[in-house]
Amino acid sequence: MVLWYLCPELNCTFEDLFLPVTEPDIQIINIRSLKDPRKLWYQLTSGQRFGNEDIISHKTDGVLHEDFYRSLKKQVYIFTWEHFYPSHDYSLYVPAPALQKRIDSFTKEFAPRCVGVHIRRTDNAVSMGKSTTEQFIAEMKKELAEHPESRFFLATDDQSEEDLLRREFPGKIISNQSRTIDRNSVEGMHDALLDLYCLAATDKLIGSYWSSFTDIAADMRGIEKVIAGETAS
Repeated sequence: MVLWYLCPELNCTFEDLFLPVTEPDIQIINIRSLKDPRKLWYQLTSGQRFGNEDIISHKTDGVLHEDFYRSLKKQVYIFTWEHFYPSHDYSLYVPAPALQKRIDSFTKEFAPRCVGVHIRRTDNAVSMGKSTTEQFIAEMKKELAEHPESRFFLATDDQSEEDLLRREFPGKIISNQSRTIDRNSVEGMHDALLDLYCLAATDKLIGSYWSSFTDIAADMRGIEKVIAGETAS
């Protein structure tokens, strides 16, 4: 059972983004309040309850510690936005047809080689301090020196960054120029998912430090990931 919480950071139902999950053991319920009676019922009837801080303190590199995992009972309630299970299978997440059509309209332009660039700015001070604009430009220039045919799919929450990169790399930038940044809307979440799937469809990703968006985009297809300001991984 998954409670999909609609909040200002993700104000969109699961079905607005993805096809319904058909796995018999998985049920997704959209809730709009932390006081939703279904949420409270699952909390009260579970043998154990863990919040976000509990998960953080009992995991390393996205995996729960073995002793903690073995201590879990059959019915457990977990409230977290942390990655805590070592799975790289994203097959349950199939974009809704209209979204997939939009994604395809961008990815068809990716041949012969396209590199994803994810620049996180407006709400992530840690990322901004580590992955500077100059470091992104340096990584992009390095890519073009090795692969002159490369183009870049850019996903960013800062229009000034896109304007700068379009001046720096004329004719090389692909992006969703009509995007809505605000995630407190269905349109904003549609555009965020489009960016995620387009980044995942590239041949390599130049991403932002301390960004789960970067990490997931690279993990979805196991593409090479370089964090601007760090060494390649």
